[in-house]
Amino acid sequence: MSTSDAVTTDPAGTREHSTISSLLRLWPYVRPVRARLFGAAVVAVVASCTGLVIPLVLKWMVDGPVTDHDPAGVWLGALYLLLLGIAEAVLFGLRRWLVARPLAGVEADMRADLYRHLQRLPVAFHDRWASGQLLSRGTTDLMLLRQFLAFPLTFLLVNGVTILVGVLIMLDQEWTLGLVLLAPALPVMIVCWIFERRYSLVARRAQDQVGDLTTVVEESVLGIRIIKGFGRHRSQARAFRELSRTLRGTELAKARLLASIWAVIVTLPELAIGAALILGTTQVADDRLSAGTLVAFLSTALALRWPVDSIGFLLAMSQEAATATERYFEVMDAEAESSKPPKSSVYSEDSENSGAAEDSGAAERSATATAVATGRDAASDAGRDTASDTAPDAGEDPEALASADTAAGDGGLRFHGVRFRYPDAPADTPPVLDRVDLHIRSGESMALVGATGTGKTTLTALVPRLHEVTSGRITLDGEDITAMPREELRTRVAVAFEEPTLFSASVGENVLMGAEDTAGEADLDRALAVAQADFAHTLPQGTATQVGEQGLSLSGGQRQRLALARAVVGRPRFLVLDDPLSALDVHTEAAVEAALRRVLAETTALIVAHRPSTVLLADRVALLSGGRITAVGTHHELLRTNAEYAHLMSGDEEIER
Repeated sequence: MSTSDAVTTDPAGTREHSTISSLLRLWPYVRPVRARLFGAAVVAVVASCTGLVIPLVLKWMVDGPVTDHDPAGVWLGALYLLLLGIAEAVLFGLRRWLVARPLAGVEADMRADLYRHLQRLPVAFHDRWASGQLLSRGTTDLMLLRQFLAFPLTFLLVNGVTILVGVLIMLDQEWTLGLVLLAPALPVMIVCWIFERRYSLVARRAQDQVGDLTTVVEESVLGIRIIKGFGRHRSQARAFRELSRTLRGTELAKARLLASIWAVIVTLPELAIGAALILGTTQVADDRLSAGTLVAFLSTALALRWPVDSIGFLLAMSQEAATATERYFEVMDAEAESSKPPKSSVYSEDSENSGAAEDSGAAERSATATAVATGRDAASDAGRDTASDTAPDAGEDPEALASADTAAGDGGLRFHGVRFRYPDAPADTPPVLDRVDLHIRSGESMALVGATGTGKTTLTALVPRLHEVTSGRITLDGEDITAMPREELRTRVAVAFEEPTLFSASVGENVLMGAEDTAGEADLDRALAVAQADFAHTLPQGTATQVGEQGLSLSGGQRQRLALARAVVGRPRFLVLDDPLSALDVHTEAAVEAALRRVLAETTALIVAHRPSTVLLADRVALLSGGRITAVGTHHELLRTNAEYAHLMSGDEEIER
């Protein structure tokens, strides 16, 4: 998704206020270095005002030593000018030194905060945002902010003070000429106001387009095998070229706006200087003005050319910084996953039966967390009949299954009337999961089977809270997962996804990512053995071998085995596996299953399965259909009693019964 579609541009009438308020949001980052930045601004003001002393020295030289034909006075004046020039250069160098280190630190802090915040944002946020947009905010936008703090922020003040002091000097020397030079002030201010309104819109559009272009480049690099494999390099190049042309057009629009304001703020002051020169020359000819005063006046006017000419450039950089700030805080303002447990919901069968749970999820979550945290959820089961100790028959109604499990205790992993709808899904669409009731007893492994698109992966993502349930609740050993910090939850639950993701790190580092920091070589070797990933020891540097970006230097089966090793290395209390063996050949799969059975005997596991061989790893099987659990039993029971399950398994190889 391109966030440029989601961003609402501020109304033109409020743009000035929003620009200032956007830039003011940088204050928490700037505050620690404010002393050095203020010192740099003072030094720059002194340096700029030092340059305004030079015209006064010229006036003294023309009206004094030059008029009096005094060579010694001329040499003395030249020495003064040299010293003033050196002082100005040294002061500007000092200003640069004062701001370089602290602003590099500000940029580093902002980038670190952005990265830290991105790690804490929910999966739903990353599903909506294009990665290129996030990358451009962490690179290009932060570079613009550093440049703004280093130059425009200081020189908007410095040039403003310089222009004010210079105008006062000129008015003091000859007020009539000073009024001539002030004539363009009002037209220039009007042009600057119009420019600011228009440039801010174009600058925002350009920065969003940079994010879109970054996304295309990133996807093309990561998907280079697909592009080459299907011969799509021309179509990808065409898409890139179209985005590049669009960005080029936007940049040209920025250039046209900048050229227009420069044309005005350069031409009008030049015309005013020309008029002042003619008027001043006439006054010198009439002996109403000394030649030295005219030289000093014109020198001061020329010294103010850069502060005036730079207005457009500084305004442009300020607008780009304002939009960069907005884009940065669009991400930072997104609500992160809280490390503190929220108020937990208490499951209500009445609300389930009435169908109101979907619309009253927030109300359900406002119930007391104490009863949930201690497993005393009698209120949630008050409407249920007491079940017998006899295990339910395969295909029995899920609510009856839940009642039977209640009698057996609340240990293990349990789904209580869970509903889930993606946050950005239209309100009139049915939920992905609808009143899911399922109990995986402590120490038991449960296979989750269903047709493609029935929500199996979504259900597994709810356990480590990669997504939040819309209503209902999930408990681990009777404790609501929303009643525990996410850090604690994710130390109890280990996951392995169907699409294994590896990082640009060593094999060992990738696997040990699933364990506590205290895990060592013994834990690594055990996990690799369970996943039949002993090939890691035969790599060039063994487990220290770098696997490359996304692990693409390895085969799909090797990546999947390493992902499985990462899931089991920490000896998790609960294990969630999303079709973990799909990329393995028959013989490797059999070896992994044999080793995995020993791990499953020591944990509570939920396994998404598509093949009978994987199903047989589990003690029981749950069938997910239409967003609900429609049958629970052993593999052989469901084959005999459930036609849908038998159909799902019929396409696979025959299994010994």
